[in-house]
Amino acid sequence: MRILTFINLFIVCYTSAQAGRISGKVTDENGQALVYASILVKGTTLGTTANKQGDYFLQLDPGTYTIIAQYVGYTRQEKTVTIGAEDHTLDFQLSIQQLSLKEVVVRPGAEDPAYEIIRQAIKKRPYYLNQLNAFQCEVYIKGQLQLRAYPRKFLGEKIDFEDGDTSQRKMLFLSETIARYSVEKPRKSKIEVLSTKVSGRSDDFGLSTPQIVSFYENNISVGRNLNPRGFVSPIASSALNFYRYHYEGSFVEDGREINRIKVTPKRRYEPLFSGYINITEGDWRIHSLQLRLTKSSQMELIDSLNIEQLYVPYNNDVWVIKTQVLYPAVKLLGFDAFGSFVNVYSSFNTTPSFDRRFFNNTYLKIYEGSNKKPAAFWDSIRPVPLQAEEIADYHRKDSLEKAHKDPHYLDSIDRRRNKPHLFAMVATGQSFYREKRRETWYFNPLLQTAAYNTVEGWLVNLGGRYTKKLDTIPGSRRALSIEPAIRYGFSNHHLNAASSFTYTHGNKYFSSFSLSGGKWVYQINNANPISQLSNTIRSWLFERNYAKFYEAWFARFHFSKDVGSGITVFGGLKYEDRIPLENTSSYSFGDRKGVTFTPNFPIEIMQQNFARHQAFIGNVGISWLPGTKYIEFPERIVNVGSRYPLLTFNYSQGIHKWLGSDIDYAKWRFEVSQSVNMNLGGNFRYKMALGGFMRRDSVQVIDYTHFNGNQILASVEYLNGFQLLPYYKYSNKNRIYAQSHIEHHFNGLLTNKIPLFRKINWYLVMGANALYADSDKEYVEVFAGFENLLKIARFDWVWGVEKGHVVTTGVRLGIRGFGKL
Repeated sequence: MRILTFINLFIVCYTSAQAGRISGKVTDENGQALVYASILVKGTTLGTTANKQGDYFLQLDPGTYTIIAQYVGYTRQEKTVTIGAEDHTLDFQLSIQQLSLKEVVVRPGAEDPAYEIIRQAIKKRPYYLNQLNAFQCEVYIKGQLQLRAYPRKFLGEKIDFEDGDTSQRKMLFLSETIARYSVEKPRKSKIEVLSTKVSGRSDDFGLSTPQIVSFYENNISVGRNLNPRGFVSPIASSALNFYRYHYEGSFVEDGREINRIKVTPKRRYEPLFSGYINITEGDWRIHSLQLRLTKSSQMELIDSLNIEQLYVPYNNDVWVIKTQVLYPAVKLLGFDAFGSFVNVYSSFNTTPSFDRRFFNNTYLKIYEGSNKKPAAFWDSIRPVPLQAEEIADYHRKDSLEKAHKDPHYLDSIDRRRNKPHLFAMVATGQSFYREKRRETWYFNPLLQTAAYNTVEGWLVNLGGRYTKKLDTIPGSRRALSIEPAIRYGFSNHHLNAASSFTYTHGNKYFSSFSLSGGKWVYQINNANPISQLSNTIRSWLFERNYAKFYEAWFARFHFSKDVGSGITVFGGLKYEDRIPLENTSSYSFGDRKGVTFTPNFPIEIMQQNFARHQAFIGNVGISWLPGTKYIEFPERIVNVGSRYPLLTFNYSQGIHKWLGSDIDYAKWRFEVSQSVNMNLGGNFRYKMALGGFMRRDSVQVIDYTHFNGNQILASVEYLNGFQLLPYYKYSNKNRIYAQSHIEHHFNGLLTNKIPLFRKINWYLVMGANALYADSDKEYVEVFAGFENLLKIARFDWVWGVEKGHVVTTGVRLGIRGFGKL
């Protein structure tokens, strides 16, 4: 291994010795650095990019070259240099682009010349979008994110970056990547990470986002979650309905006239850009652009995003992108951050020959050792010089990383992280760590510790989780998890205890199996449609015991295995000795007149509680997500989703007489679900299910088909339940049933036309849920509401319909990210 490293370093040094180095600075007329200015070798696609201080360097073989420096909005400059064995310094000072105006007859109502230029660009848009059916290039990616200010405390906890630096301004993230980007239209693409590094994290793989933000697309997606609707390109087919244009003038480069157009949204709070786009005269292609998105562009997570792009000729007909830079800025909860993400494209091949199996399910492949390249390698290949602050950040964080591996440091980190935190202990649960031994202990929050129901009265429910990572390899899935729990009811004096053991592994695809057993209390609908906290509130304060419980001695085995191509197989065995429970407490703090607790069984479908019995159940299933894409790390493969629907089939059988089992049935369920991105039209989500009992010789109420109902203010999960349906009203053991959930998230469509709503960024959402079990068991509910309230909340009005008549109405409140209340 050392010999190979030496050979690599020798090759790098030898190659560098044969090439001449040009370096210099690119500034404006006032001596201010032109950030990420482009440096090109005339007549080629060779070049580099200056850094944020305007510094650049370029390695070239001996010869005479014409070097071009250019920056969007400035007149480019050319200089000729002869390269030999010595280094050369070549500085550029660019002046603001002097524009010449076309002769236009000005009269009242005359159209701005920009509109005709844009119309021509719109006509040519499909041609340039599909001009290159395939290409391959290399991309250098550098991303950095910095803080200008941050609060001293967050959620009552002191903020500590563990770097010994208490200054307000600091580098949060710094990463560099060299990747090969391959595309075959319309939808095939692949990213291969050749080398990558992250400041202070030698085991990470950095950023790998070489995708070109193509303004030849009608709808443009920039990053993730900036706007669920995407953004309208200034030359989209419908752009004239969204934008105003102003002709600023033109300039000439290499005999080509280039028109500068100012772009302005017609309306605020639409997903639109503002800024400048430069269009070539005659062939109407994009030469360069400087565009901006702000909060009024309906961005959600950041305050502003500037985008700069520069294209260069590859040949007489084809132009390719040379640089793309994104500048995000955000102010949130006292944090003030800004950054830059630059992509430099080179080594284009516009006629690549791809192997038939080159484009597969692997969307992003990170090669072994890509994050282990020495500093000498990066110094020789990096096209954008590091800034002084970046050099200092690499040095400081790499030194800190080495120090952090010291056992004494790990002990001190454990001591700091393991201090009790009040909010975590009460609301989210707290974890305690032993880094040297790769161990974590997690304890459930106090909100889950104490509860009340009519079966157990007040109860104490103690639990947690112990996790042991079995490998030192970063990202390894091999781990063992143990979850013990104990529960005591003060009214029925029952003590229950259980534990589960889970082993996860998979050198390639994820796999897991688990064993669990003990004695515990469950809801009759094992999907737990009402949470412990919600049931406590409803029972103790409002005298409504919606949850129905039973007790069981149990043993379970479950497995799940990804096998590739979007396929996961799963299954298991379960044994339960089921014991009915009765109410033992009638206390309610609310003590409402005329309201009493109901028996501890579903009175909608039963006259009395079930009898004690035993159940031995097996189940097996398969899910398939066609077109699944994967990220392939050296030690694992990660599923990143698909644009196709997820198909899931599950078969369960109650096995009669085995281990004394009293049940005897077979049932199935087939499910289809998908989230469809309709860009400007919003997001459409659905889940459809069909199932039933194939055999039902002996079926207990616990094994019925249950639907997740809801009778409290907090919403049930939207695609998994019904917002107004009583919990057990339509539970059945029918041979067939159908269930559907649909909803459309308008994501700002329509509400961005209403002054108040567009400013507070509330989004309209509408949908419907339906089920059919037989002619007497049909139910439909429709709902409409608003989401994105305070970024996390959702409010719905819901109408429940039976046999064509509205039988119930209500409102529901959902909180994103907190699960069921």
